[in-house]
Amino acid sequence: MIQTIVSSIAVFVATSIDYLLILTILFSQVRTKKGITHIVGGQYLGTAILVAVSLLAAYVLHFIPEEWMIGFLGLVPIILGIRVAVKGDDDDGEDEAGELAEKMEARKSSRLFWTITLITIASGGDNLGVYIPYFASLSVGAILVALLVFAVATTVLCYLGYKLSTIRLISNTLEKYEKIIVPIVYIALGIYIMIESGTFGKLLQLIGWN
Repeated sequence: MIQTIVSSIAVFVATSIDYLLILTILFSQVRTKKGITHIVGGQYLGTAILVAVSLLAAYVLHFIPEEWMIGFLGLVPIILGIRVAVKGDDDDGEDEAGELAEKMEARKSSRLFWTITLITIASGGDNLGVYIPYFASLSVGAILVALLVFAVATTVLCYLGYKLSTIRLISNTLEKYEKIIVPIVYIALGIYIMIESGTFGKLLQLIGWN
């Protein structure tokens, strides 16, 4: 059991540490309790979907989706980044729009939940290549232990992201340069996902450029 706990922690850290930057940025943008709940919930659901797909592939389907297909999910953060960049600074008239902003908060939080879920899945496309052989090597009991470790580790990951976002230097920097940092990070993440997944290479191959 100890061996399973240690190995599952190692697998989670190796495949999920890149989420920390994204979570820190997101937590720095959202301070409402509902918004924070949606970020954590989206991270959990995205991770759960990746794990579920891995288990199905390892024990039921014996099939792993081609990584270049998963790479198309990289379009989600790219579109999100472009949207933030184009939207620009809309602080003018902020006081007059205060009540409207409050009414829109619930809708934004719901959209945030699904955005985080998709980003988690997109960023974790390459995780399948690690999760599938790992889960395939475990017994049913060991899988249950690993799933528990993953659940606890996801909580720790979200907590660290939140805590980092509350550090004054980090939060002030993110707040000051939010309109620059957020689009760059999102677009870079999307491009990285598509490159790492081989999506661009596959598309070039399909159109005969490679």
